[in-house]
Formats: sequence, structure tokens, C-alpha cells
Amino acid sequence: MQAGIVVVASAGNAGPTPMSIGVPANVPYILTVGAMTDNFTPYYPADDKLASFSSTGPTYEGFVKPEVVAPGGHMVGSMWYQSYLANIDPESMTPTESLFVMSGTSQAAGVTSGIVALMLQAHPNLTPDTVKCHLIASARPALTNAGAPAYSIFQQGAGLVNAPDAVNSTASGCANQGLNIAADIAGTAHFGGPANETANGTFYLMNMSASTWGTPLPGAGYSWNQAYTATQGYTWTQGYVWTNGYTWTQGYTWTQGYMWTQGYTWSQGYMWTQSLPWWGTNAVGSTASPASIDDWVPNE
Repeated sequence: MQAGIVVVASAGNAGPTPMSIGVPANVPYILTVGAMTDNFTPYYPADDKLASFSSTGPTYEGFVKPEVVAPGGHMVGSMWYQSYLANIDPESMTPTESLFVMSGTSQAAGVTSGIVALMLQAHPNLTPDTVKCHLIASARPALTNAGAPAYSIFQQGAGLVNAPDAVNSTASGCANQGLNIAADIAGTAHFGGPANETANGTFYLMNMSASTWGTPLPGAGYSWNQAYTATQGYTWTQGYVWTNGYTWTQGYTWTQGYMWTQGYTWSQGYMWTQSLPWWGTNAVGSTASPASIDDWVPNE
């Protein structure tokens, strides 16, 4: 990304457990994609829903992930009939057409990468931050019939990607604000996001303004008690506007380091209430297993 390359990563297939997004999807600078499904009714959007396997945030460093979701249920792609996957899951293979049906956030990341290609084809000079901003600003959050967010931003981010609106977006300044990738790589600064957790396990977004720092950010969809409802579908629509303008992408600098053992304590006054395992070279503090991105999930 620092070299001007847009990086798109799948959120992982370890959902719906919170804080289940691992490396590389937990990196705040890149674009992380979760998965939704049309529930096997492509011409009936009212029952579209978040895929149950889609990994959810926040990250252990307080960033909201995924930023967006994209179709990732029962996606069809070309595959050689003698390939490894075709042989271990022959029911998902159609040998006469050399097509394979598979679900996962990897498929959702592929869809989003295609949209990014369209954006860069139309506007070759877009920076990675601007590409991310346009995708976030044009996404459609899932709503209930009452018009409220059907999922929190920790589950769906800004919502379902929208290719035409992303290509034509003119939004600016809505992604990676307050972050400095050069300083982060150099080790002179490290950044945390605005997510926090209450003692009872509810995740919420903190207000990042100086006068009210650390207080819960008001607004539907900004808190999440980890409940996951999969009994009904929700409609993705353009009709909901996130309040307070993409606050989840604004980072701040840690000034006094952090602990790596019993939950992370930050210098500006918030602390995760749970202790999570260390997964070696995988995500620090992530509940995702090292192979969560590649976890095999049933089609849905």
C-alpha cells in the first residue's frame, strides 16, 4: 500500500465470533472484506444476509473490520475437473462445465478486487486511501424492515459494495485518517482504532474528539452485544447514512506502549476485558486460527 498498490484481503471464515479477523486482514491500512449471501434467491434481495462464517471485528488494536462486505456465498468459478478441490468435494463440481461452487470471504475479496480494478481503470491516479474511501462511502448497509441497521459495523462495516457508485464516487478524506503508515513501519508510532469493549462484552465505538474522548459514540449500529441472528434476511439499501462521518477509520497514536499478555491496556484509558491467545506468527491476540482464511465452509 505504501508503494501505491491497493491491497484487498478477505476477513476470514471464522465468524460469527467477534475479534476473529487475523493477519493480514487486521492491518488497518488495507481494505478488508467480509461476505454476504443471497440465500440462494438471487432475484429476491429481501432475504439477503450476512454469511454466518464471515469473520467479524473489531481487531485487537481497536479498528473496525471488515470495512465492507461482498457476495461470498455459493460463488461459481472455473476449475479443472481433475484439480484437488474438485476431487475432495465432487458434489460442488460440474465436470461438464468445469465449474466449481464455493463459499468464503476469499470469494468476497475477489468480487471487491474486481470493483477496485474498474475504479482504477476509470481513474488510474486514485491512491489506495481514496479507493478505500470511495468503497466505504458508496457501500450499502443492511437494514431491517424498520430501517435500522440489521448488523453492527463490526459485522458488516459500511455495508455491501456497490460497483457503479464506487467507480463514480467523489468522496474524500473518509479512510485511514489520522494514520501514518511510514511512521508505523519505521516503529516511531503505533496506532489504535476507536473500538472498545464494556465489562459485559458489548463492543462499541468511542468518541474520538478531545472533549469527549472514550465515551460511546451515539448511533444505531455502533454497538454490538455479540448476538448473531440468522433467522431472517435483510435488505441492503442506500437509505441509511452513518453519523459522525466514518469515525471508525480515524486512528490515534499510542504514547506509552502496550501489554501483550492479559488483554491490551492503552495509554489513553481503555482496555479489552478479555484475554485472547497468541497465535504465533498469525494475528496478535486474534481468536482466529492460523488457517481461518482458508477454513472450508458449507455453501450458504
